[in-house]
Amino acid sequence: MKAISPISTSTISISAFSQKLRPQLLGYGLLGSALLALLSAPLAHASPPHPPQPSLHVQAQSWVEVEPDKATLNARLWENTPALSTLEESDSSALSDARERLESRASELIEQMEATGLKRNAINAGSLNVYPEHVQGPRNDDGEHETLQRTRLERPITVELTNLDQLSEVLDALIAAGVNSLDGVQFDLQDRDAATDEALVKALEKAQHKANLMADSLDAELGHVQRIEETQSPIFQPRMLAMQAESDAAGASQSSAASDYSPGTIRIDAGVSVEWALKGPDAPRHPGSDVAAQE
Repeated sequence: MKAISPISTSTISISAFSQKLRPQLLGYGLLGSALLALLSAPLAHASPPHPPQPSLHVQAQSWVEVEPDKATLNARLWENTPALSTLEESDSSALSDARERLESRASELIEQMEATGLKRNAINAGSLNVYPEHVQGPRNDDGEHETLQRTRLERPITVELTNLDQLSEVLDALIAAGVNSLDGVQFDLQDRDAATDEALVKALEKAQHKANLMADSLDAELGHVQRIEETQSPIFQPRMLAMQAESDAAGASQSSAASDYSPGTIRIDAGVSVEWALKGPDAPRHPGSDVAAQE
């Protein structure tokens, strides 16, 4: 019997495999061609894009004026050491004496504040501050002023009032106690959030009113709100009463002026921008239609 060579057997096997694989490759080729043609074809039957929905855009600003119900009084007490020549050494006992006088005056001031009916936690005596100072001295033999040096010891006093009816009495007590400086009164609100919320709500209500008015005038109907944003956040700024009372010049006229003082009002502004969709048969339908109003 004649033997079959290995080369002939391998050739027959490869040829048979190729015959089996050719239909599958042909099928894949046809499928790829069909997908390519489908992707390349223009979308002849695609629906046209919808025009943007008409909208109404309104901006509005409003404000509230509220009476303050809180006041902060700022005053200062200080004591100075004797002014000495820059050539002289400072006296530590003079510094100690000045501090003792300052502490005594601060204690007396707090007692007088409490006598007006204030609670102790409404009075804050700040920490001790020490400042070196240069002052002008007498003329020397050459006719020039000599420069002297001294040390100032100072304590700030802050009084918080939640009853403004006490304001005049407390101011009079501060002046009578001999404060060296009365730096002013700051009027504030105990509940700032409530006041700023009220200003924002009023701005939104004004925007709603303007939108309804414009829609009615255009025979349109307001739809849902599409966008809301603040154009101006409610700004709260305490009202300041600037007043400077030096102990040497404090007199009856200042006490009278303080007694007649009225705190006035604090104004809080707010602004909003609101956009509504328009609906109804008479609403504009052309692309990009938008009605805007700005105060």
